[in-house]
Amino acid sequence: MAAVRYIVKDVEQSVAFYTSLLGFSVAEQFGPAMAIVTRDDLSLWLAGPRASASRPMPDGAQPEPGGWARIVIDTDDIESTASALRDAGATFRNDIISGPGGKQVIVDDPSGNAIEIFQSS
Repeated sequence: MAAVRYIVKDVEQSVAFYTSLLGFSVAEQFGPAMAIVTRDDLSLWLAGPRASASRPMPDGAQPEPGGWARIVIDTDDIESTASALRDAGATFRNDIISGPGGKQVIVDDPSGNAIEIFQSS
C-alpha cells in the first residue's frame, strides 16, 4: 500500500470530498487535526492546520496545500466522474485531454491539492 500525505485546510471537508465523490473510506480520524482515508492500495493522510505535519519548518517555511504533485485515480468512465465532481462544485485545472495511454483531467480537492482522474485507453 502506498501512503501519501496532503496538507488540507479543513479535515472534515476533505474527508467528505474524498469519501462521497472519489470512493475513499475513512480508516482513521484524529479529531479535526487529521484523517486517513483509503481506496484500494492507497492510504491518503489528510493533515489539517492542527496536525504536526502542518508545523513550520526550521527555516520558517509553512507547509501548505496545492502544487502539481498529485495522486492519480483510475476510473472506467472519466466523463461521468468529471460530471459528478463538477456538479459538486469541484474546481478543474483543465478540460479532459487524451494522450497515448488514455484520458486525464486534473481537479483540485477543497484545499487546492491536485488529483488526476485517469481513464486508460
